Amino acid sequence: MIYKGIKIENTFAEAFNMKASRIIVTADNAKWAKHACDSFTGFATSVIACGVEAGIETELKQSETPDNRPGYSILVFSMSRSQLEKQLETRVGQCILTCPTTAVFSGMSGEDMIPLGKNLRYFGDGYQISKKILNKRFWRVPVMDGEFLCEETTARVPAIGGGNFLVLSKNRESCLKACEIAVNEIKNHPNIITPFPGGVVRSGSKVGSKYKALIASTNDAFCPTLKSITKSDLPKSVSCVMEIVINGLTSDDISAAICKSIKAISQSKIKKDIITISAGNYGGKLGQHHFHLRKIMK
Repeated sequence: MIYKGIKIENTFAEAFNMKASRIIVTADNAKWAKHACDSFTGFATSVIACGVEAGIETELKQSETPDNRPGYSILVFSMSRSQLEKQLETRVGQCILTCPTTAVFSGMSGEDMIPLGKNLRYFGDGYQISKKILNKRFWRVPVMDGEFLCEETTARVPAIGGGNFLVLSKNRESCLKACEIAVNEIKNHPNIITPFPGGVVRSGSKVGSKYKALIASTNDAFCPTLKSITKSDLPKSVSCVMEIVINGLTSDDISAAICKSIKAISQSKIKKDIITISAGNYGGKLGQHHFHLRKIMK
């Protein structure tokens, strides 16, 4: 399949069932709200080692936030309820509570509720005050710049992690540029995040390793420097591969983001250096969700 000059491999991305939560972070201005969000989402690329996968979903207008201040929404994904609860509490406590002028709110509703400020309120050392508004409980925690406002709970909903596609290019410069174009195109796309640094992964992995202690290792079939010594999946003209991983609340959200990303690459001048678009999977044996590239791009 050739889509506007770019070859699309007949393959699929393999993704997994996860649970997700959305929080909204506000501050007196967008700069400090962003500082808090950047800190919160740091070291949240993969559940393999980080506990959760998290990223900024979108910047919000003042009219879109609960307290009518500038803010951002963050999506947090995990396979484990306990990890999601633990990481939410730890990251809000260390990265948002500590950040000047911030407040944090639940960004979604649902039947499965988990703690947000429920335990963090104890930082107030007995001086914290609760307030209930429209069946939602909020905590006002005294801090040195005034008070930290935090909603007591947030919702946990079904989600999908690991949607992806691979960009195979003639050189590293064009590969990275194509990925930057793709990520920029979907940076405010609703209900999805690209959790890796800048939205791009250079260290795609396979399941298992020759070393028993590792559950994942380098995807040698897509490593250009190993073409001559391993069973490579790369054409001779490919010298660089990068991956964009997309987590979303639904299958449709991820499919739409993949389509939008590839379309953006196909409309750019850099497409002349892109050999093909592929995807990462494990033979269809592990993930519950398969995103077939050609079907998405039809």
